[in-house]
Amino acid sequence: MGYGHSDLVRPHVVEPVTLKILVAGGFGVGKTTLVGAVSEIRPLRTEELLTEAGRPVDDIAGVESKTTTTVAMDFGRITLREDLVLYLFGTPGQDRFWFLWDELATGALGAVVLADTRRLEDCFAAIDYFERRDIAFTVAVNCFQGADRYPEDSVRDALDLDPGTPVVLCDARERESVKHVLISVVEHAMLATAPRG
Repeated sequence: MGYGHSDLVRPHVVEPVTLKILVAGGFGVGKTTLVGAVSEIRPLRTEELLTEAGRPVDDIAGVESKTTTTVAMDFGRITLREDLVLYLFGTPGQDRFWFLWDELATGALGAVVLADTRRLEDCFAAIDYFERRDIAFTVAVNCFQGADRYPEDSVRDALDLDPGTPVVLCDARERESVKHVLISVVEHAMLATAPRG
């Protein structure tokens, strides 16, 4: 039995480009929730229970119901298109775990800085980190229930951001909202790394 030409043709397989995106921000801002909302795999989480011993160093003001904290990272994956896969690395929010940030930031295309308008000052350190290392980032304001809503320009002014840094409003629990944030990061990072001239 012979084989026709069509039997020998293999379907074209697209090897996706994989990009690394960090998700950073203050303690209790919703980083683990954001990664979990959008990941197409079961997210890897390194959460531990908050303890009395950590009470002096973990400021839970504004997030009193928080019972766990990320101690290394969260990891998830999302396919934005057939040829584009994002690996998401959620950073720990407390200062004492920041030694991990340099390792997590290696090879990152860009970052999300998740912000809570009730505790906006908590994201200054993450913004400073990415600005100093020339890592493109988008500020995503997680719209918590009961938190005041502010226009994007007001948030930009309060955080003293460069005019080109995107600011978007989001709900870290909603997949489509998080996808919008991630697309903003990728687009901004691609523009920032494009050759000029």
